[in-house]
Amino acid sequence: MRYAFAATAVALMIAPGALATEIVVGYSQDFQETLEDDYGVREGTYLTESIKDDLMREFEKAGLDVDRVDVTIERAVPNKPTMKQLGDKPGLDYGRSVSIGGMELSATAYDASGAEMGSLTYDWFETDIRYAGPTTWHDAKRAADRFARKFAEALQKAT
Repeated sequence: MRYAFAATAVALMIAPGALATEIVVGYSQDFQETLEDDYGVREGTYLTESIKDDLMREFEKAGLDVDRVDVTIERAVPNKPTMKQLGDKPGLDYGRSVSIGGMELSATAYDASGAEMGSLTYDWFETDIRYAGPTTWHDAKRAADRFARKFAEALQKAT
């Protein structure tokens, strides 16, 4: 019991600001329709978790005390067909189908009093098919990682 309490106390001392950050990820109207009609709704959940993980990691590294972040996925394009696309078009071959992917995001961060700390709109899409990612959302995850780093840097400079 003593050891569990000590481990919890150490964990709270290491990342106090990161534990309080609430990250809400939503979708633009167009991307919501694309998820429902083309990619499948579960793909949005996968992207959402990736964005949250990237932001939490970068905020923690930067030592930022952000209370809430509202993120919108404006657009995302996969490198390979999603499960829904494979089901809708049986002729697609997951192994051989490759395309240029990426993602466009926008976000606003708020402090504990509700004041805006900063905002960022960012997009990154691979431009060369030779470098397209090997998994369904590889390039979109790369865009999310870059977005999180740039957003943390911008917020750090603003505070």
